[in-house]
Amino acid sequence: MRAVVGLGNPGSQYKGTRHNVGFEVVDELTRRWTVTLKKWKNTADVAVVRSREVVLVEPRTFMNSSGEAVAGIMAYHRIDPADVLVVVDEVQLPLGRLRLRRSGSAGGHNGLKSVIASIGDGFPRLRIGVGRGDVQWDLADHVLSRFVVEERPVIGSALIRAADAVEVFIDAGIEAAMNQFNAPGETAI
Repeated sequence: MRAVVGLGNPGSQYKGTRHNVGFEVVDELTRRWTVTLKKWKNTADVAVVRSREVVLVEPRTFMNSSGEAVAGIMAYHRIDPADVLVVVDEVQLPLGRLRLRRSGSAGGHNGLKSVIASIGDGFPRLRIGVGRGDVQWDLADHVLSRFVVEERPVIGSALIRAADAVEVFIDAGIEAAMNQFNAPGETAI
């Protein structure tokens, strides 16, 4: 069994924000696979997809406490960290760029910090570039903002490619996903 965890913040006020692209990837996978997320122990919305041997997860503990939900799902389903793909936004990547890694640091991302604090850093992650925006802007305000009209086609395409990358991860592993979806010239580590 593997898990795909999209990080984000629950609630309609956060829907469509840069910080919630992880949720949007999981939502795309639920549409593709015709499954429905259901509340699990008040910490996450989950869909167990037996045909693909994967658990789709959207933590409901808010971004900065995501690790609590991830650790609970892993323990319940007996999933190893190497089999948990965490999908997050990344301000250090250009809008729409994808980057997969086998493991690594939080890179300043509070959701990843929480997951690392709960399960260690030995899990794969898929970062989706949401851009940094104007350096004069507060970073928290930027990630909690919605995409402007001109950005929606780019991020929409990136979300589709991210869901494709998740499917490759599930079917063929992280190496195959990195080889297919990381931009040319990026290291695979």
